[in-house]
Amino acid sequence: MIDMTPTKYLVLKIDGDYAILRRLEDEQAEPISVARALLPEAIREGSRLLREFLEYTLLD
Repeated sequence: MIDMTPTKYLVLKIDGDYAILRRLEDEQAEPISVARALLPEAIREGSRLLREFLEYTLLD
């Protein structure tokens, strides 16, 4: 089952075609790698994102 709960992320690092994200609500959570093609074009390291309904939007 796919989790549809809105989740906030911090962009820790941009590494080529991928971005490394960490959940903002859980400092202990393992970072995840997400293809940049799925993320807003304007992201930068330190950007905050909201994932909702399998779509990422920029919070900043």
